[in-house]
Amino acid sequence: MHNIESRVKKYDCNRKVGEGLVIYWMQRDQRVQDNWALIYASQLADKLGKELIVVFNIVPDFLQATWRQYAFMLRGIKKVSESLAEYNIPFKLFMGDPGKTIPYFAGSVKASVIVSDFNPLHISRFWKKEVQDKIEIPLYTVDAHNIVPAWVTSEKEEFAAYTIRPKIHKLIPEYLGEFPQLQEREASIYTSDIVDVEKTKDFLNIDFSVDEVNWLKPGEDEALLVLDKFISEKIVKYDDLRNDPVQNYTSNLSPYLHFGQISAQRIVLEVERRVHSQELKDKFIEELVVRRELADNYCLYNKNYDNFNGLRDWAKTTLNDVRNDKREHIYSTDEFEFAQTHDPLWNAAQIEMVKKGKMHGYMRMYWAKKILEWTKCPEDAIKIAIYLNDKYELDGRDPNGYTGVMWSVGGIHDRAWASRPVFGKIRYMNYNGCKRKFDVKTYINKQGVL
Repeated sequence: MHNIESRVKKYDCNRKVGEGLVIYWMQRDQRVQDNWALIYASQLADKLGKELIVVFNIVPDFLQATWRQYAFMLRGIKKVSESLAEYNIPFKLFMGDPGKTIPYFAGSVKASVIVSDFNPLHISRFWKKEVQDKIEIPLYTVDAHNIVPAWVTSEKEEFAAYTIRPKIHKLIPEYLGEFPQLQEREASIYTSDIVDVEKTKDFLNIDFSVDEVNWLKPGEDEALLVLDKFISEKIVKYDDLRNDPVQNYTSNLSPYLHFGQISAQRIVLEVERRVHSQELKDKFIEELVVRRELADNYCLYNKNYDNFNGLRDWAKTTLNDVRNDKREHIYSTDEFEFAQTHDPLWNAAQIEMVKKGKMHGYMRMYWAKKILEWTKCPEDAIKIAIYLNDKYELDGRDPNGYTGVMWSVGGIHDRAWASRPVFGKIRYMNYNGCKRKFDVKTYINKQGVL
């Protein structure tokens, strides 16, 4: 079993530990159970003989997120605050710029140290740097999102799944263990804030026209129920049917993973415990662990993870070579958003995403590749795909989403294929290929496309 310290990045270790409580600044991993960052903060508080408090900061807008994503997050956070109360851990909810609210609170309580989650995205790293520059106490980051901490797996951007896979598999036996039990603490002198989901609406500067989803409920308990259903009813056919959008054999865990309402490590532990087929376990772990952690690696080490400059040289070269190729169709952002293309299959995928907040993974690839085919340039394709994904998908604004777009449009983590117009050597997908994979007409009809 690994030492929990290997999950921790320590900044400004020469800074003096403060006199007051330990702050766990919850961000990406919004859960109480199976949370290495919370476990570490609790252990650190015990070691220092200090109280522990969990804080969460809401910003008025975040990377195209709409009420759909904010509501899912806030309802999950409300449950987090209630669960923390069972352990006598106070919870504080801030609204505003975390670069201001977190340092101010840390100063007001003379905090001893701040523990935070790991997140490779630019905005989260910027906030952390802002906080770090304004405090005089140590700031620690704990990777509670990946099974193997991103910086332990690799110190550089990995080329593809085949380069990171052996590194992860080598380390998994060391890191894949049961979590320590979070201990109930003595009653705190600090009171917890009440999370009022509806009242936060007045503070938010977002698009409220994108409604909440009703087919998926937020929170840790709900995530565990979805996991249980997947293992008991779906995983037996996962390998055969996971790429069939007509069937419902995907796990539906991606929104919970995105908001950190369930741990990837817990999912693997349960699959290992309850699934007997090693082949099934291997297939699922490839998607859940290798591909997810490859996405974090890409965003951690490639500063251009969301734009054309983040592509490999071979991809930039081939896309530049076909930049002026004639496109049979060119659509505007609005035409894409309102599913007004000539292709009923693409329109169906877009409608599924708009209505459900989740598009089937196989269709997500087809969807993004057609945006490349029907825009003036790859830069536009990347921009439009990220805009639509982040606006409607529950799990948008995520390393998986950025990596998926960059794979589809720019061949990240893929190889060069035979050259063709518009795509160059980027892997191609078409309608007829989908017809060979699944019942296209049934999928289109399910989305109400004529």
